[in-house]
Amino acid sequence: MWQTQFLETINHLKDHNLLRTLTPLDNGADTTVTIEGKKLLAFCSNNYLGFANHPKLKAAAIKAIQMFGVGAGASRLISGNSRLYETLEEKIAHIKSCEKALVFNSGYTANIGVLSALIQKDDLVLCDRLNHASLMEGIKLSDGSLRVYRHKDMHQLKSLLARRTVNRKAIIVTDGIFSMDGDIAPLPEIVALAEQYDAMIYLDDAHATGVLGANGNGTCEHFNLHSDRIIQMGTLSKALGCFGGFVAGSPLLISYVVNKARSLIYTTALPPSVLASALAAFKLIEEEPMHRKRLWDNTTSVHKSVTALGYNTCDSKTPIVPILVGEADCAIAFSKRLMQAGIYVPAVRPPTVPKGQSRLRITLMATHTQEQIAFLICKLKEIGKALGIL
Repeated sequence: MWQTQFLETINHLKDHNLLRTLTPLDNGADTTVTIEGKKLLAFCSNNYLGFANHPKLKAAAIKAIQMFGVGAGASRLISGNSRLYETLEEKIAHIKSCEKALVFNSGYTANIGVLSALIQKDDLVLCDRLNHASLMEGIKLSDGSLRVYRHKDMHQLKSLLARRTVNRKAIIVTDGIFSMDGDIAPLPEIVALAEQYDAMIYLDDAHATGVLGANGNGTCEHFNLHSDRIIQMGTLSKALGCFGGFVAGSPLLISYVVNKARSLIYTTALPPSVLASALAAFKLIEEEPMHRKRLWDNTTSVHKSVTALGYNTCDSKTPIVPILVGEADCAIAFSKRLMQAGIYVPAVRPPTVPKGQSRLRITLMATHTQEQIAFLICKLKEIGKALGIL
């Protein structure tokens, strides 16, 4: 019976061009990858600053392994809390202009752990329709009452807040940069509504940390916002090129989360090498701003070229450049043509994006060269015309 059910599901996904498979890579996250012996340009990594292969991060990881070994042994509350954790959390709190921070094993575990602990029975949770799946999962694990508002629709958000019953706590949950569309949340308007209606804000800054703001500190810095109502979450696995997630806020919040977030309490701590490399990444962001400048130079160049070709990029303003093509079969065909031409950009299909909004999701890195970008634009033009998209 189980086998039959599995087979029916797999066949259904195949029939609708929605089956996912894992692509084996023969090297690490870089501007080029090797797949089945073929070298391809990669425009699909969240390694925005190119730090995943930076020699200073590698050196920090190797040194930590030599000093502390390769594993943590148990959870932070059982086997003890590494001094590397404390140093890293102090650095994150400084970067995010908060008093305290707490590192998790990933952005996903941070979101499901913090939100499920934070949201109490009958609390009103207001969630942008295009928020990351991990935010939705965290909310579903809570006893809160979920209301989804249209993407960045501040009029609907205000209406939902205005209808809240007296003495009912409310929290607005939003991405900083939306991972599939590449656009930025209207955080000033969200903060204004939170002030007006006495709500908290949970800001997922995974794609903004290291990318947005004068110093790469994220969405709050981008808008020059400082509000005690904002709980900031982020990751170490995108612009920082490492692994892990975090939440930053008040000491009271962090103490509460340490005692209530099951995804922190019941999991083994991160390896020392990961913590050390993350510290090295934050140091690079502070001391070498040219990495972020190159990222934004590349971003500006690609946005200008792709827009000139006539593609729909979903109002992206960031290194995430979606190319909306519509149906899943069209996105798959586009991705296959690009791979044949020497470019790796997988198709993004439902349920990751809504039905009819399948796309290529191009992501840029500081380490992409102008020659690589020019080749990408050339093939986007050539293949787009061949497929009748342009």
